Amino acid sequence: MNFLAHLHLAHLADSSLSGNLLADFVRGNPAEEYPPEVVEGIFMHRRIDVLTDNLPEVTEAKGWFRPHTRRVAPITLDVMWDHFLSRHWAQLSPEMPLSEFVRYAQTQIATILPDSPPRFVNLNHYLWSERWMERYRDMDFIQNVLNGMASRRPRLDALRDSWQDLDDHYDALETRFWQFYPRMMAQAKSRQL
Repeated sequence: MNFLAHLHLAHLADSSLSGNLLADFVRGNPAEEYPPEVVEGIFMHRRIDVLTDNLPEVTEAKGWFRPHTRRVAPITLDVMWDHFLSRHWAQLSPEMPLSEFVRYAQTQIATILPDSPPRFVNLNHYLWSERWMERYRDMDFIQNVLNGMASRRPRLDALRDSWQDLDDHYDALETRFWQFYPRMMAQAKSRQL
């Protein structure tokens, strides 16, 4: 899962949106640095990552990547799941339009920015001002996201070419998303994530 899905599932579970978004920027035990609700959100994010990576649908999808892009398949798929969530937001969360949810999430996360790592603060600047989560529905933007990650981290250069794997298997990936994501939504609502 990428940014949007983590925030969405956190919202459904009444968990800290701040902690769920911050988690990738925190190593080790966060208990001494952050309030308990943020710590709980960080741990929820970590549990979701482990769960998602081991779902049969996701394992199957990783196998569709070519040998030279398979190493980056988990990262590419995380971005792709956000594409499908953004694209189908109105169907999955009709009670709150995506633009309203994004504003709500930004407000929640703004409260921890003064005490956050600089890389997280920098991400937030672009995430909100460039409306990433709303733009995830556009596959051209997904390609830009993958290219941007590859540019910032040369060891992940295969992300550029992984776009082709998404394009080649788009319909099958969308089918897999519909198989597992509603199940994860139900788990979040029942606090099982």
